[in-house]
Amino acid sequence: MPIQRQLTNERMSQIVVHGGTLYLSGQVGDDMQAGIEQQTRETLGNIERLLDLAGTDKTRLLSVTIYLKDIDAHFEGMNSVWDQWLPKGVAPARATVQAKLCEPQILVEMSVVAAVS
Repeated sequence: MPIQRQLTNERMSQIVVHGGTLYLSGQVGDDMQAGIEQQTRETLGNIERLLDLAGTDKTRLLSVTIYLKDIDAHFEGMNSVWDQWLPKGVAPARATVQAKLCEPQILVEMSVVAAVS
């Protein structure tokens, strides 16, 4: 069974597909000066763009891991955007944890596993 990789550099691939399952690398927003709601919107937008590039969409999410810089300060704001973004009836398995992220201004990062046709 072949492994497909897209948007690859020497360290990582943004998209990996194997056996009908898609894996996205951790995604963050573009504006690192923005608050949690805007960073979450941008992160989810980047996820949608990559899902589309791989031929799938957010209704096929299997699992999402959400990393928050400060879970006490950012959980509610992140969830308010997440709840508007995710269609009813397709909630993936999900874990949300507090983590020290690679840049101090990043407030949220998400990694995704999804089904592909």
